[in-house]
Amino acid sequence: MSRQQEVNPASEKSRLSYIPAPVLRAEHAEGRLTRLIEQQTAKIPSDFFLFAALAALGMSLIFEVYGNSRLSRFTGMWAPTLLIAGVYNKLVKIMGPR
Repeated sequence: MSRQQEVNPASEKSRLSYIPAPVLRAEHAEGRLTRLIEQQTAKIPSDFFLFAALAALGMSLIFEVYGNSRLSRFTGMWAPTLLIAGVYNKLVKIMGPR
């Protein structure tokens, strides 16, 4: 009888050498400034960030149409930053300060 070879012969070794991620502890808590920023950020409606990003894209389009490509690129780069800030805002509202 032929014994079928394992697909990954090192899999057992990797299971034995696995080190799980460290557990978050109370001493890893955020500082007072971070809590203050999160409390103030949570007061801003989530729609604000979406509409601000859309406004930045609209301004970028207008500047491009009128031939000001440098200002167009500058305002166009605001949109991803505003959307990321909106995601952060939503996470703070859902999960609260940790």
